[in-house]
Amino acid sequence: MQVVEKFVSINGEGRRCGQLATFIRFAGCNLNCGYCDTAWANDRKVAFDPMTPEEVYAYIKDTQVTNVTLTGGEPLLQQDIGELLELLSQDPQLYVEIETNGSVLLSRFSDLENPPSFTMDYKLPYSGMERMMALDNFEQLTAKDTVKFVSGSLADLEKAKEMIDRYKLTEKTAVFISPIFGEIELETIVDFMKDNQLNGVNMQVQLHKVIWDPNERGV
Repeated sequence: MQVVEKFVSINGEGRRCGQLATFIRFAGCNLNCGYCDTAWANDRKVAFDPMTPEEVYAYIKDTQVTNVTLTGGEPLLQQDIGELLELLSQDPQLYVEIETNGSVLLSRFSDLENPPSFTMDYKLPYSGMERMMALDNFEQLTAKDTVKFVSGSLADLEKAKEMIDRYKLTEKTAVFISPIFGEIELETIVDFMKDNQLNGVNMQVQLHKVIWDPNERGV
């Protein structure tokens, strides 16, 4: 497995925002979003540590932190990701969250006895990648998962609402709207939520970009 970063920090977003987590960041992504804040990890020439699933698991256990975030890039593209998820799922002490970009079919992992919590992006128009979304994934999401809409414009917010309504997302999973850092005012998102009665939707700011420099790595 191609690991470009591994570290302990707080979760900057998601269901366990503000809690300690062990982060494993994998190299490579099949998308090219206009606002990507980890584009360096997607470079074909990026330096990485080759690690087996067993080595990744050993590192996680050594940290003694029970929240685990697998991220990227796109972690579901890693060759041995199924083996790693199977290994992690057998440890009842771990809460495993995997961040995925919405283009990889989650049904590939439906046979896991104890699947991770998927935090799935839906790429909105500002990203330039909406055409790549695997809409069948909406049928796979459960109450332990999350859909994240990263928004940079009013048009993005309108599309997010359309998808929330069409797939009744607040009835089946957690729903978050996050701003593209520096592209949209937070008040705009709040006003949109108020104007459209977006009950059950969470607005979320990337906490790690508030605490540290937005370009800082390993945080």
